[in-house]
Amino acid sequence: MADPIEPSTSSSDPNSIPIPTAILHPRREPFEHGLLTIQKLIFNDPVQALTPLKQKFASPSTQRVDSAALAELLQISFDHSRLVLETLASVLHSESDPLVTALPDDVDSIGADLRDLILFLYIQSYKRLLPRSHKDSAAVADVWPSMSAFDGYLSALSPLQLVRSNSRRFMPSQADEEAHQLSYLQKHLANILSLLSEHMEGESEESLVLTMEGFEHLGFLIQFGDKGSGGVPLSQAAPFFANSDPDMPAAPVPVSQVHDWLLQTIASSLESITEKVSAKENGSPSGSDQDIAMADASPSSAKASPSARSPCFVEGVSKSSYVKQASDLKSSSIKVINCHDSTIYILAPLRYAIIYGCSDATIVLGAVGKAVRVEHCERVHVIIAAKRVCIANCRECVFFLGVNQRPLFVGDNHKLQVAPYNTYYSQLEEHLTEVGIVSTINRWDEALSISVIDPHDSLSHPAGVSDAQSESATCLDPDQLTNFLIPNWFENESTGSTKDNPFPLPDAYMTSQQRNQKNLSEIKQMLREAPLEENWKRELSSALHVYFKDWLYASGNIRQLYCLQGD
Repeated sequence: MADPIEPSTSSSDPNSIPIPTAILHPRREPFEHGLLTIQKLIFNDPVQALTPLKQKFASPSTQRVDSAALAELLQISFDHSRLVLETLASVLHSESDPLVTALPDDVDSIGADLRDLILFLYIQSYKRLLPRSHKDSAAVADVWPSMSAFDGYLSALSPLQLVRSNSRRFMPSQADEEAHQLSYLQKHLANILSLLSEHMEGESEESLVLTMEGFEHLGFLIQFGDKGSGGVPLSQAAPFFANSDPDMPAAPVPVSQVHDWLLQTIASSLESITEKVSAKENGSPSGSDQDIAMADASPSSAKASPSARSPCFVEGVSKSSYVKQASDLKSSSIKVINCHDSTIYILAPLRYAIIYGCSDATIVLGAVGKAVRVEHCERVHVIIAAKRVCIANCRECVFFLGVNQRPLFVGDNHKLQVAPYNTYYSQLEEHLTEVGIVSTINRWDEALSISVIDPHDSLSHPAGVSDAQSESATCLDPDQLTNFLIPNWFENESTGSTKDNPFPLPDAYMTSQQRNQKNLSEIKQMLREAPLEENWKRELSSALHVYFKDWLYASGNIRQLYCLQGD
């Protein structure tokens, strides 16, 4: 449940601004899935850069910005303009916005709400929190290689070596990241409010006001309590809008009043978060701590979140098979972190998913309606049905995709392959419909690559490096594509109707599968009709079993048989 939003006031100061007792949280989605590595969107002075956008589209008749206008104003390509709109749609706080509900062919013409677009573009200047330093400086020297004087970015370790060294024990906790995001918003609040504000008619240029509608757009960045976008409207937490007559438009409020109230609210929330972090570091247990403790290298390390706002974690799974279905998850977001030599099935409808720091694993994500991010993985097979996917800093991975938008490749990628979606489970079509994925649209082979350097990583990079494009992916040879069969663990509980892969295979892959199936049938027929004596048939059968067993051990698939036997 969300915290109750009841304003508290100081009895010693009759002019003090009421501060809600609920904690103000930053929305994670824009910071986790909404940052793009397009250099032209990183503004040294966001107010100066975005004011022309505000001035051009501020009139009531042009409150939305389409792809063409955005490309022209920001001097970016049409592909990048479309990417901005699609990314914004995936992290918007309002499910009823026309951009969220738009059909793929209508996205460019519908465009984005001006105020949401301004906030989205503004936070492109955000810098992520770096991993916390460790007390053992020698350990840190092994973890973070020194910056290369030649190329200006980390090159001594592979992405996975870096991640393995920086397990979550040394990465920023969720509470640390939240505090960092709130501090960013606190620092930039005056600029953000000025971009959302309006001038009062007949007043001086300094008389800036904020309407209730404009204030509600701050819900893109902040929220009260734990219910997220489904909770109390932001204006109901604000003393200057809370008691407005729903049948009458609320009077605009001076920006200075909104600024002071939000600053005090953020300061109060930061103080509360800091107390929780300090208590945790001092060993004091906290039932409300937003960081979910995970056991290392164990299937039991997946734990559901205490609230809908927090993601579920699957972490540290090693040399095991692991499955979660919809009834096992209490959150619509999931993070699969530091899992190795394993097969992981998340057979559920989700909004967001992050796969981070995994190796030598197969990971199946059911249906993700907003966005998936795969980062710092090596030799992983990922099977994804999603609206959109971003792949960053991965090596030697294969992605089997059923995606409605172009897959995005950023960062230092090497030897990646993409292939069409290749599996199903009984409830897949139901889950696809629930989260809004259209199985007749699959843009798996239309990769879009942007900068190899992430400008949000808080590291400095030499001039010119950011101009390099990320390495894209090659298409898997049609003869190499095989159907991935998901065991039906829940046959007695399953009510789904999906009997086959709902994403149509491209002709080349379908032809190859039909040819392989035909060859297999012919070989089976030849073996059945071979004029062999019984002892030779037994020897042939024994040899086939030996080779199959050798393949099971060599490929690691024997582990799945053991896990299925245990289940």
